[in-house]
Amino acid sequence: MNVPDLYPGEPLPIRLMNTVWADRHGVHDSLSTVDQLQTWARQCGLESSGGIHDDELSEARALRDALRRLAAAALSDDRPAAVSDLPVSGAADILNELLLRCVPELSVLNGGTVLARGWRLDADGFRSDLLRIGLEGRDLLDDAPRRVGACHGPGCVLYFHRSPARREWCSSGCGNRARVSRHYHRQREQAQRPAE
Repeated sequence: MNVPDLYPGEPLPIRLMNTVWADRHGVHDSLSTVDQLQTWARQCGLESSGGIHDDELSEARALRDALRRLAAAALSDDRPAAVSDLPVSGAADILNELLLRCVPELSVLNGGTVLARGWRLDADGFRSDLLRIGLEGRDLLDDAPRRVGACHGPGCVLYFHRSPARREWCSSGCGNRARVSRHYHRQREQAQRPAE
């Protein structure tokens, strides 16, 4: 199975979340194998030395499922195909466990004239990429309703960054399908109303 590069302009946590996607044939998982994860990492510009291993695939899938579940909870997203069976507390535990490997640090730049906050990551290679994605995902979820959206286009299971803030769908295609669906349902309701 190929790995579609869905909306490459989205932040990395959302790109990871969107490795679960749907089309007219059903819901798909683009992270079933290490090769798929390596393809996805390359698409995102994450080049890890030493390659990616099975345990990192498990960690990436766990992080993805945790981010999706936490976003669904924060957004009251009830799309059945979009929400995993993972309990919200379990998703929080996965993210918290990952973030325990990140330590805040202060860096001195420009000969001591600039102080910058950052993170010391207790990982190498692709695991450090996962830690960065977890940190960025946590930041996005801190203000989820303003920064993250769940696409309610017919059959869609994707999430998106709310930029601009009024954005409602992952793509114009989903927006068009949603408008057509609403129009169809309104017309059907009007046709079913009894005549006065």
